[in-house]
Amino acid sequence: MDTLPYIGKKLLVVLAHPDDETFGMGGTLAYYGYLGAEIHLICATRGEVGEVSEEDMNGYDSIGDLRENELRCAAGMLGIHKVYFLGYRDSGMPGSDENQHPRAFINAPIDEVTQKIVKIIRSVKPDVVITFDPLGGYLHPDHIAAHEAAVKSFTLSSDSEFIIQNLKPFSPKRLYYHIIPKRILGLVVKMMPLFGKDPERFGKNRDIDLTAILAEEYPIHAKVNYRRFAKLRDKASACHASQGGDRQSGFIASWILRSFQTVEYFMQADPHFQGKKVRTDLFEDM
Repeated sequence: MDTLPYIGKKLLVVLAHPDDETFGMGGTLAYYGYLGAEIHLICATRGEVGEVSEEDMNGYDSIGDLRENELRCAAGMLGIHKVYFLGYRDSGMPGSDENQHPRAFINAPIDEVTQKIVKIIRSVKPDVVITFDPLGGYLHPDHIAAHEAAVKSFTLSSDSEFIIQNLKPFSPKRLYYHIIPKRILGLVVKMMPLFGKDPERFGKNRDIDLTAILAEEYPIHAKVNYRRFAKLRDKASACHASQGGDRQSGFIASWILRSFQTVEYFMQADPHFQGKKVRTDLFEDM
């Protein structure tokens, strides 16, 4: 490849746990990372509550250490320039005892989280910011908290009255939500019983209700075809072996989705999307 079309472009992703970057939007990150964009990743926690086997823990002092190492492995595969951990603890799924931990991400004051994210935005100066949709993808409380903090930070970063050290206000050009189109998720829900899976009790801990997610639908404003970089996404997925990534099963029915396509979808949240054409490039017209 003679020229890299995205040299000089910067992308910042705001997520909650190690593996969110790969199982959700890994193809997109690989696409832009290897075509020259400078990608920065904010991860709110180190995934301390993830279910891990004793075998996976060999050589690690904690689940957090293991999952951080897996994330750094995946980041290298995806071409991510730098990873920032916000220092909070995985909150677990709704109703779990982990929700009550004083360091749980969902218990952190949003103003505190926002200040940390705005500091990174003003330092990195990204053209584009990506985070979860308002449902957090599949109603995980940490994902929803990351979404809310990212949205608030996107706005406050350009506010001259919001002062952080000597960092000047900066306004990224676009904020996108990574989304799962309802038609695709609906197809997955219908097909799962054929694979012996219950859509109301999905995931390692059977605590994800895919049917509940179908109640909300978000518009598609952009889609990224990462077919050329699918193998890199697969290698990044394999880095998350403790979460099933080496078996291609880490994300919501990804083992079904990948049979149909290598496309990831996004809604443009800010500024308000104009026009009817669906973009094929998050940086289009920049």
